[in-house]
Amino acid sequence: MSSSDPDRNSDHPKQGKILVIAGSDSSGGAGLEADQKVIAAHGCYAMTATTALTAQNTTGVDDIHHVPPEFVRKQIDAVFKDIKPDVVKTGMLASAPTIEMLAKACKDHKINKLILDPVMVATTGAVLLPPEAVKDMRTLLLPQTFLVTPNIPEAKLLLSDAGKQSLEVETIEDLENLARMTQELGPEWVLIKGGHVPFKKDGTIARSPEERQLMVDVLYGEGRITRIGGTYQDSKNTHGTGCSLASAIASNIAKGLSPVEAVSAACQYVEAGIRTAPGYGQGNGPLNHFHSVYTLPFAPGRFVDYLLNRPEVAPVWHKFVNHPFVMGLGNGELPLDSFKKYLIQDYLYLVHFARANALASYKAKSMEDIAAGAKIVTHIHTEMSLHLDYCASFGISKAEIEATEEQQACTAYTRYVLDVGQSEDYLGLQVALAPCLLGYGALAAMLHGDPRTKTEGNTYWKWILNYVADDYVEAVRTGRALMERHAALQSPSRVEELVKIFVHATKMEIGFWEMFPSS
Repeated sequence: MSSSDPDRNSDHPKQGKILVIAGSDSSGGAGLEADQKVIAAHGCYAMTATTALTAQNTTGVDDIHHVPPEFVRKQIDAVFKDIKPDVVKTGMLASAPTIEMLAKACKDHKINKLILDPVMVATTGAVLLPPEAVKDMRTLLLPQTFLVTPNIPEAKLLLSDAGKQSLEVETIEDLENLARMTQELGPEWVLIKGGHVPFKKDGTIARSPEERQLMVDVLYGEGRITRIGGTYQDSKNTHGTGCSLASAIASNIAKGLSPVEAVSAACQYVEAGIRTAPGYGQGNGPLNHFHSVYTLPFAPGRFVDYLLNRPEVAPVWHKFVNHPFVMGLGNGELPLDSFKKYLIQDYLYLVHFARANALASYKAKSMEDIAAGAKIVTHIHTEMSLHLDYCASFGISKAEIEATEEQQACTAYTRYVLDVGQSEDYLGLQVALAPCLLGYGALAAMLHGDPRTKTEGNTYWKWILNYVADDYVEAVRTGRALMERHAALQSPSRVEELVKIFVHATKMEIGFWEMFPSS
């Protein structure tokens, strides 16, 4: 395969590719809109050929506009010419001419994984397939179908059209017989959806709402029956369940699952979608299609930007970076005695900051992260040497620094960071360290670029230059890259916990400034 192959991208795992041939649902709960949500939720790639446009909502279908079959064929051909689907899934086909066209397209494109959802009647009761089209579906499409997913009324309609008398479904065994009879019409696999006939615990039909305990789907293929059961859910939020189930099956087949595995997983997906439905609409509401997708609230590589702009972070961060102590560094008006005391406490802080970064290396799982932590510790060691030289220029010796007692704010901050390192994971510790690492870079860059900052005769200009120097900028870049790489693997709930750590550590940084009078 050449590197120019449009289906090849070595940087990403292979996605299952699914072409959905169906109608559109303006309310978003069924049809192509639901199909695409389901396929996306399964990590697959959806393509579409639109057979009809509907004006509908959760209470009913107001109107249907049919797309000419020849144009639907052009959509199908366009997809196959560029991105060949792994699976083709159908929904509302709307008319006999469209079914005839699709049957020919299946042969022309040698489609061997056709998932047919024989959409005939909507949940709301609207007729979506005219009676004259049922025969074409049965004779032209079913023999080419890999897996068909009728509910009980649809299976009976297909059998009736073939002149076969089906029994009334009174037991789970009746469902199994219905599946066997439907398979005789030509598909390799048949899934009879049992939602229309809930059962009692003993597997017989429930005659009253109080008796509804089980919901059973029956899968038949390769000569064997598989029952897929679950607890009956008394819910009105069932709009688009058939579309969603078939698309989930198609996604699982595209990912390489066997029919039994694909259908079982899809049934579980839909069950959870009904159970966690948002309750939208005045009629039969839509499912929760993304119940198992943990979407991070930031784009890859943008965790730090997201963090700093969080409503609970931004004001705290602004107070830290624009603290009067910092402003005093910029205009040169910070009392020298405050700065000297700051230098001493900052040196003591850096000892523990280095310990915490060494702990981060210990907690790291990859050599890359271990090396990055060691690199930051090396930078801190260099920074502390500069610190000592800087202190010496103010007449403060190393012995004097090391003999000085830590002030409470310094102890509280450093021990908080080390406690996070002991009790949290690797990323939690990185986030606790971040206000110092990122903050000094941010405030120094702000002061360095501010025309109001004094450069000539400012006692603290050299301090500002230390934190815009290449080595510190590189340390910030390294630390930020560490966080970005690991943040992309977290859950939304973990991100919320990390935000709290960052806010608390930033408040500790503010407390550090507060130790020294700024005027």
